[in-house]
Amino acid sequence: MSDTVTPKYKRILLKLSGEALAGDKKTGLDFPTIEGICQSIKKCYDIGTEIGIVVGGGNFWRGRSSGTMDRVRADHIGMLATTMNALAVADVLESLGCQVRVQTAIEMRSIAEPYIRQKANRHFEKGRIVIFGCGTGSPFFSTDSAASLRAAELNVDVLLKATMVDGVYDKDPNRFDDAVKYEHLSHHDILAAGLMVLDGTAAAMCSDNDIPLIVFDLHNPDNIYDAVIGKKVGTLVNNKIEN
Repeated sequence: MSDTVTPKYKRILLKLSGEALAGDKKTGLDFPTIEGICQSIKKCYDIGTEIGIVVGGGNFWRGRSSGTMDRVRADHIGMLATTMNALAVADVLESLGCQVRVQTAIEMRSIAEPYIRQKANRHFEKGRIVIFGCGTGSPFFSTDSAASLRAAELNVDVLLKATMVDGVYDKDPNRFDDAVKYEHLSHHDILAAGLMVLDGTAAAMCSDNDIPLIVFDLHNPDNIYDAVIGKKVGTLVNNKIEN
């Protein structure tokens, strides 16, 4: 553990999209990309940060593949996709020397622990990274909602959302050249303006539980470490309004 760097945030919840794990392939798993992400997570681990990770499943499954599929069944398939991603990230982190546990909101005892809040807290106290799969375990809820729920349950200091855009904009910067990036927003701003940072359920949960959110670009994986040690990256969203 480093003697010279102290994390600004002692306990974090990192939300990783499934698409981020696919790299340029856009689908499936790209292990050089995953290793780059995990190297940054390992740097956080080495300075004593308590780390929870919620993974999405969009690199394998994006909701109903046809309009005729039952929504509940489609969401269950998505939960299985998040589990595959959780196991892949766990494997890479373990290869880097991290202690890791995978917990799933739907029981899969042969491959992961069931999600139990007290046990997750104990893993944190013992210096283990905990990766949460299967979202909330219920259909109709996104993995963003799962991330905000776990962040609230586990009393994290900050929710980090790693995206493919370097912060929050007033409109899609990939489509509009005049899109304006925000350095700081309140949770109220996000909800009132309908900014697509988190889904409405997740945004409301962050607001209600006063959970700070940092949204940043994962093209540079070291943004994870930089955010943890307090460097200014991406957009900060919280319940405070700066003058």
